[in-house]
Amino acid sequence: MKRQAYRPILITDASRSQDDQLTSRQRRYVAMMGVRVACVIVGAILVGAKAPLLWLWLPMVALGMVLIPWIAVLLANDRPPKEQHRLTNRFSSRPATEAEPPPMSLSAEERPHRVIDAEP
Repeated sequence: MKRQAYRPILITDASRSQDDQLTSRQRRYVAMMGVRVACVIVGAILVGAKAPLLWLWLPMVALGMVLIPWIAVLLANDRPPKEQHRLTNRFSSRPATEAEPPPMSLSAEERPHRVIDAEP
């Protein structure tokens, strides 16, 4: 069995959890369906009140009632795009002649690490 190189995951690189993504998609869907309900109510009020320019307003409200559910379903089923930087680490453009030792083969002192300094 081949051993993979040890690469810690930085918390800043972590993606949002599945629950957070689902919750945000559900909220967006409910908001868009609320706009659709508002279109239905406005259309009923316009017809009942015999508003001026009814020939202009009704097609716009009907278009909102038809397009919003379709767009809401597409957005609710959509997931966030994959991050590009995760693929660039695997398929780097380094020449094959540059061979680095795997990070696990180095001691803790020899491994490359970042130093975060609070003072400039």
